[in-house]
Amino acid sequence: MISEVSNWSGWKDIVSNNGVVVSVAVTVVAISWSIISRRRNCGKSLPGPRGFPLIGNLLSLEPDLHFYFTKLAKVYGPIYKLQWGMKCCVVLNSPALAKEGLRDQDAKFADRDGPVVGMVLSYGGIDMVWSSSDSEWRKLRKICAHELMSNTNLDSCYSLRRNEVRKMVKDLYSKIETPVDVYGAVFTANLNVIMSILWGGTLVGAEKTSVNAEFRQLFHEIVELSAQPNVSDFFPFLEWFDIQGIDKKAKALLAWMDRIFASIIDQHMKLERTEVQHKESKDFLQFLLELMEKQDPKTQITMTQMKALFMDIAVGGTDTTSATVEWVITEMMQNPDMMKKAQQELEEVVGKNNIVEESHIFKLPYLDAVVRETLRLHPPGAMLVRRCPDSPCTIGGYTIPKGAKVIFNVWGMHMDADAWSNPSEFLPERFLTSTPDNMKKYDYRGNNFNYLPFGSGRRVCVGISLAERMVTYLSATLLHSFDWQLPEGTKLDLTGKFGIVSRKAIPLVAVPTPRFYPEFYE
Repeated sequence: MISEVSNWSGWKDIVSNNGVVVSVAVTVVAISWSIISRRRNCGKSLPGPRGFPLIGNLLSLEPDLHFYFTKLAKVYGPIYKLQWGMKCCVVLNSPALAKEGLRDQDAKFADRDGPVVGMVLSYGGIDMVWSSSDSEWRKLRKICAHELMSNTNLDSCYSLRRNEVRKMVKDLYSKIETPVDVYGAVFTANLNVIMSILWGGTLVGAEKTSVNAEFRQLFHEIVELSAQPNVSDFFPFLEWFDIQGIDKKAKALLAWMDRIFASIIDQHMKLERTEVQHKESKDFLQFLLELMEKQDPKTQITMTQMKALFMDIAVGGTDTTSATVEWVITEMMQNPDMMKKAQQELEEVVGKNNIVEESHIFKLPYLDAVVRETLRLHPPGAMLVRRCPDSPCTIGGYTIPKGAKVIFNVWGMHMDADAWSNPSEFLPERFLTSTPDNMKKYDYRGNNFNYLPFGSGRRVCVGISLAERMVTYLSATLLHSFDWQLPEGTKLDLTGKFGIVSRKAIPLVAVPTPRFYPEFYE
């Protein structure tokens, strides 16, 4: 997910570092803005903090927006407005309001208003994340949901996931008694899983390793660029000037990404047809190329759409899962009794002489509760990707203007004391009540608006099935294979950091100690 509100601590730096340029640019638009502002209706009846002329509330924003929005809700109520430059934003902070926007009026809130970086890296907004909710979007989503993310396809490529997870375990075992970056280890394994699913049948050996390493570097540069607030996102009139050079950098990253994708696709298309047909299972690239050959209007996609899909899946499927697993291990280290309980459950289900298999994860209710509670307290998407109503609508009795940026503060909803007892505490047991349908009640599909770690409605995360498997599988493997301790002289930090994906402010560095005999890790 690419967001223009990832690192607000940098907003004031923009003004100071580009003072002259920004001053000239603002002067250019000042007169136009004064006229436009009189005509604009940013939810006139909505409550909200007063802002400055031209820039609105931009200088008042705090780095961790989900905390800031929750704090504002205590002052202005569950719905209020903010002015971000020329952009009108409406923030929703309650499950009831989320239901109105994500279910009752889902069609009206299905469109997006993408930031400059997001639009560039999605080939002009033709992917699943930033495209309008039109027939092309529905086609892409159907292909992705019914083919790549279907249970049948995920089952068929389990061996790919298993191989990468075992490689992670072996690598960690080679570093026993040595501090390791937990997020980094999980990210590498998870990225390799995604790459294998996308085009694993095309690349092998050293070439596969090289491409994956290159994509990892590209990914980190995309995240870094996307975290920079962009003047052009708040004053679209200035996009042509590209004051900070962000548009230029994004286009350079797009060219790099496109070169990687083009090389992989070209190599796949050069493979002998018989070689492709005799593979045990199809990777997603092969499936999409076959759709292109059929030329069926209902399923045919363009080469550019294919690349945009790859971008969505690669970026959306790696950082969120890795960040969540890091939080799981962090919370287990913070609560050693819970870690022991989870490990005991694993030993009872998996055993001491067996490795964790994906088939085990559905027999681990306590670990499942740990994961669900982690996603409640640390949702990777603390705020859903913004919605943009295509016409004026009413939410909570207030009129929201057409084109407003509508933000659903999921973290604030997960901290609602009316919905959750002791919401700031990590309590997996809240998901282990004796109610038979408790897990159904708190599923990941967005049916309960008190619990929306993956969103809801037609724009709900398409990768839920894979994320649910990978988070639990990776967490189970790490807890079953190793004990985890902090390096001597360090303290565990549970501070979160808002961004494209909400992660730990200080990465978890921990020492793994093997729990079983050496042969177990071969």
